[in-house]
Amino acid sequence: MNETRHRVLDALADGPVSGPALADELDISRSAVWKHVEALREEGFEIGSGDGGYVLDSVPEFGGSAVEYGLDAPFAVEYHDSIPSTNARARDLAGDGASEVVVLADEQTGGRGRLDREWHSPSGGVWLSVLFRPDVPMAHAPVFTLAAAVAVTRAAREAGVEASIKWPNDVLVRRGDAERKLVGILTEMEGEADRVSWVVVGIGVNANVDPADLPAAANPTSLLAERGDPVDRRLFTQRLLEEFHALRRNPESVVEAWREYATTLGKRVRVETPGGTIEGEAVDIQFPGALVVKTDAGREVVSAGDCEHLRPVTE
Repeated sequence: MNETRHRVLDALADGPVSGPALADELDISRSAVWKHVEALREEGFEIGSGDGGYVLDSVPEFGGSAVEYGLDAPFAVEYHDSIPSTNARARDLAGDGASEVVVLADEQTGGRGRLDREWHSPSGGVWLSVLFRPDVPMAHAPVFTLAAAVAVTRAAREAGVEASIKWPNDVLVRRGDAERKLVGILTEMEGEADRVSWVVVGIGVNANVDPADLPAAANPTSLLAERGDPVDRRLFTQRLLEEFHALRRNPESVVEAWREYATTLGKRVRVETPGGTIEGEAVDIQFPGALVVKTDAGREVVSAGDCEHLRPVTE
């Protein structure tokens, strides 16, 4: 959404305001005011008009302009009703030199998770990818994956769902003895050893989705299932992006924030790594996101792998 349209919405929210007054305030023609109002109506904003002028009656439930409006983070939002992959689109935008862009979709038809696993993304979810260009070395980039996990966990908790994090970035909800998956995160990046060129953090949230529409093997859940009623996807997405933006500005704070919501620490785990299987007690996490596992042979520091929670550690 361009700056003028933002200003039109801000003025209408404080309305009613007449077309001539709005034209004078924004230093544009009356015809331009009308065009902006009609464009906003086409995007789903309900704008009333009467003797007092224009007034903003309601904001769309979802969409790019809806999420941008009132968003306290410096992202432009590119919205798609349906797209094969938000990460793929964000990579294309990165190749074109873009930054500070969120690719957001109601549905993905070709979403992928870690290890190229299929990620089901039906209509009603929040499927997004954040493209940005942090000034950090490549070795520090994994911290942004942790930041995404913390951000979405905080947003879920604000929505009334007690989410937590399994290392490194699975956001889960415990129901009885089972941990059900609520969110998947996939980070991709490009750069040289001493400098990141770009980072794309893909976040897939089972928001207003029936878990029956998701693969049973993933043991899924959704915000809808946990709350018993739909979540406001616009507000949820805004809170997620605002939290992520705050965290990425202070990478050194992310690990401590992650610890606050982690369920992995203190548990017995099995981690499948490229170099083999590591089993023991997860005792800590190190910047930028490595898991420290206490094994019979000593401590192992694991930078990447698939983590499985085993039985609780006993004395």
